[in-house]
Amino acid sequence: MAPQADTPRGWSSVSASPRLSTRSPRRDGASPTEPVLPMFPGGALPPPESAARKAFIRAVALLALTASALYLTWRAVASVYLAHWWVAVPLYVLEVHSALGLALFTFSLWEVDTIPPPPPVDETTAKLAILIPTYNEGVEILLPTIAAAVAVRLPHETWVLDDGRRPWVEELATALGARYLSRPRNTHAKAGNLNHALQLIDADFIAVLDADHVPLPNLFRNTLGYFDDPRVALVQTPQDFFNLDSFEHEDADVTAALDGALDDEERIRFSEQALFYRVIAPGKNRWDAAFWCGTGAVLRVAALRDVGGVATETITEDIHTTVRLHRRGWRTVHHNEVLARGVAAATAEQYQLQRFRWGTGAMQLIRVENPLVARGLTLSQRIAYLATLAAWFDGWRTLFYLLLPPVVLLTGAVPIRGNPLIFAGGFLTAFALQAASMYLLARGHAPPRLALVFDVIRMTPSLLATLSLVRRRPVKFRVTPKGRVSDSRLRVQAPTLLYVLLGLSGVAAVWFIATVAGWTPLRYAEPWAAYTSAVWLALNAALLMAAVRRIRSPRFAAERRASVRFKTRLEGTVDGMPCAVEDLSVTGARVVLAGHPLTHAVCRLSLAIDNLTLTLDAAVRSTRTLPTGETVHGLEFLPGQYRERAALALALLNRDLTAAAQWSAPDGSDPVLGSRAA
Repeated sequence: MAPQADTPRGWSSVSASPRLSTRSPRRDGASPTEPVLPMFPGGALPPPESAARKAFIRAVALLALTASALYLTWRAVASVYLAHWWVAVPLYVLEVHSALGLALFTFSLWEVDTIPPPPPVDETTAKLAILIPTYNEGVEILLPTIAAAVAVRLPHETWVLDDGRRPWVEELATALGARYLSRPRNTHAKAGNLNHALQLIDADFIAVLDADHVPLPNLFRNTLGYFDDPRVALVQTPQDFFNLDSFEHEDADVTAALDGALDDEERIRFSEQALFYRVIAPGKNRWDAAFWCGTGAVLRVAALRDVGGVATETITEDIHTTVRLHRRGWRTVHHNEVLARGVAAATAEQYQLQRFRWGTGAMQLIRVENPLVARGLTLSQRIAYLATLAAWFDGWRTLFYLLLPPVVLLTGAVPIRGNPLIFAGGFLTAFALQAASMYLLARGHAPPRLALVFDVIRMTPSLLATLSLVRRRPVKFRVTPKGRVSDSRLRVQAPTLLYVLLGLSGVAAVWFIATVAGWTPLRYAEPWAAYTSAVWLALNAALLMAAVRRIRSPRFAAERRASVRFKTRLEGTVDGMPCAVEDLSVTGARVVLAGHPLTHAVCRLSLAIDNLTLTLDAAVRSTRTLPTGETVHGLEFLPGQYRERAALALALLNRDLTAAAQWSAPDGSDPVLGSRAA
């Protein structure tokens, strides 16, 4: 389970976008002599915060909580208009909910530097294994993950756990030096798949990777040191992503470097999940409340066996298993360094399916083994779990904030009675301090506009998920689609609820204008409250339109190429003719030739990356002539070629050129940096 961010206005954060050299690509039939590949800065361990910065952040947070308490006290005794209780009380409850959310946010992010990282482990006698559960992912998703897993440093076994029982997956695993395992029935989905493997493998520690998460070489090397403490059961690492044009990502300008890898004023990219993984999750270390997030984690096998294996009673087996580990006294750690990258939800449909599954799993956890009341947890652990679980109910707050203005304008109800200047002063002071404290606690990772837009986008799946708490219908585990999702770039439909709210807002706006003009029988008892609601209504309508526009944007339509593509500047040859490679993935490439266009249906592409030379056979799928006379060809690599594509994946996705060179070696040698004999 990659959780909802435990925030009052639950969004976001940053992940640096892949950077290319600022040199312009040449259009003369050749590429720059220096190869340029995508890079993913921002994944390193962040530097420790200074004592002065911590003190300032905490002071602002405490000031905001104090101001909120004073404001809410005044609201309760002086301005809640009980004559119209049916709008006054809900508004006050929403304000209290926001203040409590800030309190939980402050608790979660009071300290984010609790556990210093251990030194890297260069040798170990422990038996290690990497487990890659898979069900229906294609070769373009599995191949990079398996190739990189086999090449992880320190001796280990790599196991592909195939619930799809596909012969080609076994062939792929064998070709890349991994072991293959399937089972007769898919009982309990991913959790059952892992438990089946745990009965058969011989390992002291396992790393669990989703099928799309490509590990970096130091996955074990930088995490095993935590297990010197015999009480540590789990080390979770941040989830980060390759496809930075996904639905979850957005460009934004910032004025501060994140971790020293980026220069000031550099353009970076925000990611909806990074606030949790780079700030909130490390903050949970203080309370020994870090939890397993499904992928990118290393676990002690003895600890898993101590709690009866991976939990199977919910569809979010990761956080559920963590609750059981904590109940048994095991410790957990979040290591704040990106050691694997995967594929983020590319479309709104994938994004909402993923959030619905996570939210439904959280509701199942509340019913089955509620960490707020289960025995064996400390008070701080319970509060930390509360911060995570309560965030799934934020959709209701968003819904009521969207409904209140039209209700007030259509009925004339007055939720607030009192001096408008006193109200404005108290509200604006509390609101400004809350916004400032959240921004500081999030370490600058919560852009307000996008936070609000994603609140609206997340609202429908969150509402449906929380309703499962009372409906108790069985929910089937559904894998989020990855890779090729459509043969056409069809736009995603926005949830009906958003259109209903937009329509209601439009009706309320027309009614308000007509009422002010005296064309309706309604008269507003407190005109300032009506005008305030009208401004609120306009802001809500803008948010709703922004959410619908993002969901419907052609930027996030279904992708036709099977795997994530990257802009590159590489030199190569196609059938011996020089070319510039401007677009590359593990399934294909876009090349520019200065001479005559390709005339054959199949060609051979050779790439030069530093001292690495790759040769792949490809089918010519498209041809386009530029005004300059150059030709652009879209190439799709032919099936098979596992070793060559493995080398390309390692060079392209994690820059492990040493292992890539071994994959592409003419003698057929395997990358022996990490693999150990079965």
